[in-house]
Amino acid sequence: MSDQNTYIPRLWSIWVKTPILKDSDILVASACLPLVNPGLFKELSRNRIVLLACPEGESPALYGKLASIIRSSRPRSITVVTIDGSPHCLALHASANEAEYILGEEIPKKHYVVVNSSELKEISPDSIRIARYLSLIDELIKEKPEILEKLKGFSMEYQNYLRIRGKNRD
Repeated sequence: MSDQNTYIPRLWSIWVKTPILKDSDILVASACLPLVNPGLFKELSRNRIVLLACPEGESPALYGKLASIIRSSRPRSITVVTIDGSPHCLALHASANEAEYILGEEIPKKHYVVVNSSELKEISPDSIRIARYLSLIDELIKEKPEILEKLKGFSMEYQNYLRIRGKNRD
C-alpha cells in the first residue's frame, strides 16, 4: 500500500478469476486493519494480494466466495488477519476453514489476530473451530476459570459487566 489513496479490492467485490489472484499469496484482512495499525497492515501486505472484508457490513456469503476464489484461481497461500475481540471478524477465519471443508482439500493458510491494536498473534485453525461451539467454550472456562482474569485485560464489555454486576450485589 503506497498511500491512503491506493485502491484495495474487497473480498466480496472481486471476480474469483481475476488474473492477479492466480498463483498468488492472498491476504484477507479486516477492513479496519489499515486504520487500526497502518504499519502492520503495510508489512503484512508486502508481496501479497490484499482483499479487505468486514462481515459486519457485508454478505455472509464470504464462506462460498473464498472457496470459489481458491477453486478458480488456485492461490499459493491464504493469510487471514483480523482484530482480536471483534465478534464479526471470526467469520473471516471461519470462511477460510470452511473453504477447506467445501473443497475437500488442504489449503496453505495461516490465521492471525491483532491484539490490542499492536501485537500480531498466530492462532490455530482449531481455535476457530472451537469458537463456533459455545458449549465447548463453556466447558473450557469451567476447567480453567482463571482465563476470565485475562479476559478482563482485553474486553471492555466484560469489564462493564463486572462493574454492573458488582453494583447490583450491594
